[in-house]
Amino acid sequence: MRANLAALCLSIFAGATALSAQTAPQSDAAGKSVDYSYVYCSGFTSDPKIPDDIRVVSGEQSDYKIAWDNGEYIYINRGTDKGVKVGDRFVIARPEHDIANEWFYGQKKLEKGMGTLYTDAGQARVVKVEPKFSTARLEFTCGLVKRGDIVRPFEERPSPPLKEAGAFDHFAPVSGKPVGTIVSARDYYQMLGRGDTMYINVGAAKGVKVGDYMRVFRYQGTRDEVTADVKGYQYKIEGYGDSPSHPAPKDLPREVLGEGIVLNVTKNAATVLVTYNSVPLYAGDFVEIE
Repeated sequence: MRANLAALCLSIFAGATALSAQTAPQSDAAGKSVDYSYVYCSGFTSDPKIPDDIRVVSGEQSDYKIAWDNGEYIYINRGTDKGVKVGDRFVIARPEHDIANEWFYGQKKLEKGMGTLYTDAGQARVVKVEPKFSTARLEFTCGLVKRGDIVRPFEERPSPPLKEAGAFDHFAPVSGKPVGTIVSARDYYQMLGRGDTMYINVGAAKGVKVGDYMRVFRYQGTRDEVTADVKGYQYKIEGYGDSPSHPAPKDLPREVLGEGIVLNVTKNAATVLVTYNSVPLYAGDFVEIE
């Protein structure tokens, strides 16, 4: 199974991830906002798809370059005929699709229900305008900008304030607020820690807002293959401390694993930055509004 194979690959760096994961939130977080690079490089989902009529069509040194980075010049297929002016600012994004198999059962269906996932590529400002094309300088990038990337007029994104650091409540009670799932993550990581960006399937339709904190938790005995285990491992593997009472998984306590702050919200999804986790988080774990 994919989880079992992935566990072998992940074991090389899992120790380092777990060590980082247990680092407490910064004590001076109160009064600070989420860093600009997280806000504008976090990615987002959208349903319907965003308009794709404006594109990166090429760039300087295109005889040997197929992608461009911060400080370089790109060409977009809009000019004075469409009202583009020198100084106009644009954001650049591209749709993404994970071609790998499911990490947990039903993952692809949940992804589809959230909408199209877009990667943030960067920002550019127009420096010269022709009738049908414009030259723009890349002022901020999250990675390489490629031909075909989608270009949209720049819109400010809120930078939510971080809450005051405090003791993480490992035994937090159920909040009673909407619950969702970690469906995917930036760069399609399946194991997550502090500083990673995850995409969850609860959004504005369920009352989620930018700046909300989401609590991450996991139930005992789930078989969605979010980690490498075998059926009944938690309580009834013979010879390894098997429980004489064999409790039903639903009767055992949930595990509270970490939390994150909402950076971006659409109707059925939200982008969440992991701010703290006590152990590695996995796609398939649950989230609730704190």
